[in-house]
Amino acid sequence: MSRNLVVIPTYNERENIRDILTVSRVISPSFDVLVVDDGSPDGTSEIVREEMEKAPDRIFMIERTGKLGLGTAYITGFKWALEHGYEYICEMDADFSHDPNDLIRLHEACKNGADVAIGSRYVTGVNVVNWPMGRVLMSYFASFYVRLITGMPFMDSTAGFKCYHRRVFDKLNLDKIHFIGYAFQIEMKFNAWKHGFKIVEVPIIFTDRTKGVSKMSKGIFKEAIFGVLQMKIKSLFQKYEPAA
Repeated sequence: MSRNLVVIPTYNERENIRDILTVSRVISPSFDVLVVDDGSPDGTSEIVREEMEKAPDRIFMIERTGKLGLGTAYITGFKWALEHGYEYICEMDADFSHDPNDLIRLHEACKNGADVAIGSRYVTGVNVVNWPMGRVLMSYFASFYVRLITGMPFMDSTAGFKCYHRRVFDKLNLDKIHFIGYAFQIEMKFNAWKHGFKIVEVPIIFTDRTKGVSKMSKGIFKEAIFGVLQMKIKSLFQKYEPAA
């Protein structure tokens, strides 16, 4: 039986974390949960510890000393997953913008031969709920921009809801993933694609958070816009060993 893990980075998510942990661990197939908390001052980690006592073999946590960035949180979680022998490793937000029940379909896509399954907001249109139109347009055209610059064919290249088979991380050098904000999501897809891994998009409905505060900022988009150009140029001088 395969072992499955979902990595959830947190910063000030006390309103959502208990519920997301509850839902994530009762779906089938089962997923263990690793929370990577960046020193949330609102007491998120205390709630996680309470939930860990209820399911000590299913819920885990890494506590970091400060807000060190989304990308480094996921890299920390991925390395932990590899060290602990997980085969399918997912990433998901803590705020229910990603439906935990969709983990089942992402996992199934990887079980059926994909190396990476993307929970895609745009592969069957625009499946976003409760976002203002300006943010929908910004996100949609950001994905278009990434496709234009990189050549990647994915409709939702900035998506942060994914399932990986561990062989992807065995091939990628996680220490050479540079972006720390949301551009991290683009860099991971780009590297997996350049190595020739099979990547599929699974349609999801993305629902904006109803509790807590979004962590988006102008700096995140600046990193993505200029970082994508830098990443593409750098790739022209780099060899990518094909995936087996």
